[in-house]
Amino acid sequence: MAQLTVAEVLRMPAVRQAGPEVVAGAAGLDRPVQWVHSGEPADIASVLRGGDLLLTTGIALPDSDDELRAFATSLSDGEVAGLVIELGRRWRDVPPTLVAACDELGLPLIALAREARFAALAQAVGERIVDEQLDELRDAQRVHDTFTELTITEAGPREILDAAQRLAGVAVVLEGEDHRVSDYRSGPDDIGSFLADWTERSSRVRLEGRTTWDRTQGWLVTRLGRRERRWGRLVIESPTEPPQRLIAVAERAAAALALHRLHERDRDSQVRRTHHELLHGLLNEPGNEEIQLRCELAGLVTKQRHLVGLTLRPVLDAHDASRPATPALDELIAATVHAAHELKVPVLASQSDGDVRALLSVAASADPSGEVDALVARVRRRHPAIAGAGRPVGRLSEADQTLKESAHVVSSVRTPDPARLVHRLEDVHLRGLLTLLGDDDRVRLFCERELRQLREHDAQWGSGLVEALRALVEHPASKSLAAASLHVSRGAFYDRLAKIERVLGASLNDPDIRVSLHVALIAEDLEIH
Repeated sequence: MAQLTVAEVLRMPAVRQAGPEVVAGAAGLDRPVQWVHSGEPADIASVLRGGDLLLTTGIALPDSDDELRAFATSLSDGEVAGLVIELGRRWRDVPPTLVAACDELGLPLIALAREARFAALAQAVGERIVDEQLDELRDAQRVHDTFTELTITEAGPREILDAAQRLAGVAVVLEGEDHRVSDYRSGPDDIGSFLADWTERSSRVRLEGRTTWDRTQGWLVTRLGRRERRWGRLVIESPTEPPQRLIAVAERAAAALALHRLHERDRDSQVRRTHHELLHGLLNEPGNEEIQLRCELAGLVTKQRHLVGLTLRPVLDAHDASRPATPALDELIAATVHAAHELKVPVLASQSDGDVRALLSVAASADPSGEVDALVARVRRRHPAIAGAGRPVGRLSEADQTLKESAHVVSSVRTPDPARLVHRLEDVHLRGLLTLLGDDDRVRLFCERELRQLREHDAQWGSGLVEALRALVEHPASKSLAAASLHVSRGAFYDRLAKIERVLGASLNDPDIRVSLHVALIAEDLEIH
């Protein structure tokens, strides 16, 4: 329920006109006022409620010091918000005994220097209380409507956190069961200081029930879902004791997040989503300081580490060719994260264009190649995959280089070598170079120029000259093997080679011509053209 404090009542225009003066109990001015009553009997405390503010002229109050102290004690025992006495009808000054008693009890005692209409004062304060209660009800309805709509539309964590921050007006943090930050929304103050040493600070906050206000940290913390699910917690910045409205925002947001988790097939979907956003951010804005901060908060150690990009492509058996790609990627991500956890290697991992892309954080004292090999070996025991690694980098701002290199390596592997755990740039040679240059239009134009005449001839005559050229470069040491790969006689194969030379107007025995054509065919395999 919305409540005014005694201090706020004294600042109201209707009260200020009566010349209020706090003569005792100033320490209790922050007491909440639930209502205002006027009365004169000395035993009136028995009919008042906790939080009521009493207005009196003092006409019926006792004269003796003992009785005045007993009167003050009865009000304090009844948890009355304060005592307001209009001077002039009974006393020109409040009796010192009553002042001393109220001061000792911490009961606010206010003297009104001018005549006041108690009915008008009670009405003004009552209307203010009702107005604030109506505002609170409207706020509660707004909170209810906001999160109900988000639930109906099956909004994700991003939209729910946006709504929570907008309604709260301060920083909002979503953390996992390990107390690491999964996501957050900044408030008006510096988010860096608010997130500093988060994991350590959060681990010290214990939830006594569903929701707890931790005075030391200045956090309002609420649990996501039932205690046994261990899904994490929602934290809202609250340096002072939170009002009921803020508690409602926290609990409704947490309920919406928990319901979303129930709709998700995978328990770790939020972590995967966070990793996907972070890897996407590193690829597009590697120097962005906020992205770097979020990577560290997500558990990726970056100081004095080797950062290695790793791309894994699932390999399906022939009888699994009809399986959807998503389950295979899900299994591969799970295997990657599990292997990294076993090796105690921090990792960000997510799906990307049919592959699993990961960024590993390897200790500076360790061999990055050996660590990557060990991780891939564990992954391949669970799920067959082609693995490509980029070169280690020392700064998070360079992570895009190693991530892109790993993707280039995997894309360059035409026929994976079962004996090789991890492919690297030095293993893919020309294919690796062409993959790195794949976005260059000059490479595409070169390929089109080299093969255009042969393709046009094949399109018109169905002569199979491009296939014959491919067989030649793939079996450079034996034309017999090249002919056999096409299932034609050696004579027929020689005839096709002669036609290629006539169409191109060049000799296939010329090393430059053969290399150029070979490069164009490799680029075609890599879909650069």
